[in-house]
Amino acid sequence: MEFDWIDCHFDLKKITPPEVEEVFEDPFSIRLLPETENSGSETRYFALGKTINNRHLFSVFWTDGKLYRVILCRDMTDDEISFYERKNAEWL
Repeated sequence: MEFDWIDCHFDLKKITPPEVEEVFEDPFSIRLLPETENSGSETRYFALGKTINNRHLFSVFWTDGKLYRVILCRDMTDDEISFYERKNAEWL
């Protein structure tokens, strides 16, 4: 998995590239394709996951299957953390 850090809409000093990559390597991460009426040329996905240090991150990304471009990354809200934990509990 290769990441492209061009056009990031977040501060790479507050959320580092290795932290973002950890979320994508999280075996319990959740990746979603949002419902949208706008079918643009690039489909964007959501990822919810945890870093090794238990930081919950929410990302919006694009991929062609080989290259991942993270457009936005931020800490999860309380509701998103609850969703992430609930979904993981259902799968165990």
